[in-house]
Amino acid sequence: MKIDFELNGKPTSVDVDGTTPLLWVIRDTLGFTGTKFGCGMAQCGCCTIHFNGMATRSCMLPIQAAKGAKITTIEGIAKDGKLHPVQQAWIEKDVAQCGYCQAGQVMTAVNLLERNSKPTDEEIERAMEGNICRCGTYHRIKDAVKHASELMNNQ
Repeated sequence: MKIDFELNGKPTSVDVDGTTPLLWVIRDTLGFTGTKFGCGMAQCGCCTIHFNGMATRSCMLPIQAAKGAKITTIEGIAKDGKLHPVQQAWIEKDVAQCGYCQAGQVMTAVNLLERNSKPTDEEIERAMEGNICRCGTYHRIKDAVKHASELMNNQ
């Protein structure tokens, strides 16, 4: 099945089985390996991408649902060679330990800050709670989201 969509701002077309999870098309067919496989049940958040502007788990979403969609992966949030403020905050706050969940965490944080540029601690915790970090860096994640908010609001 031929499916056309936009990926990281560029027109993209794939010819795959329409029931293939979007995650596997992104990783295996298109080679964007920043989006990770975690649980395969849309519960851990490792596979989070932006689908038509919303943070979405890609492991359970069939590629046929992507027809005409705008999809952004972790590789698509930096602009003109400059890191997104959330990526910059992640580095400055030394968030990652093992790093496996971080692409999904970053994508969720970017989506939160696009909707709410000055979230409270409670709003950050609520938005990020569906993303699992086995290393337990939740306090650093919250600090980085707050720092990214400051970076974005001071631009």
